[in-house]
Amino acid sequence: MLSRMFRTTEVSAHCDLPCGVYDPAQARIEAESIKAIIAKVADNNDPDFRVRATIIKEQRSELVKHHLWVLWTDYFKAPHFEKYPQLHTLFNEATKLAGASGTKGEFDAAKADELLSKIAEIDTIFKETKAA
Repeated sequence: MLSRMFRTTEVSAHCDLPCGVYDPAQARIEAESIKAIIAKVADNNDPDFRVRATIIKEQRSELVKHHLWVLWTDYFKAPHFEKYPQLHTLFNEATKLAGASGTKGEFDAAKADELLSKIAEIDTIFKETKAA
């Protein structure tokens, strides 16, 4: 009787309702937005526009990190990391590219491209794991 009362079930989700919906596309869309903002700022000298763009770019960079962290910590499991040993490094590099020394802190289109490239690598692995 006690074992039934205190039985636990392991669940994982990126929100409070374990829907099981995960996709690197969320991070990619935010990273594409960052790249577009960087291009728009390069063509606009209006100080008010540049301040707004900076704030939005920083918010989008935080969202990239959030979406990547959810995949890294909630979706991918030990068997994935065994099969794809580069996953930890990919996520680490991608989240750093979205951080203060990357797209959050700079207007560097090359860093935005590098971030998109890392997300694409993660997406390739993600799709392989979904197909398995």
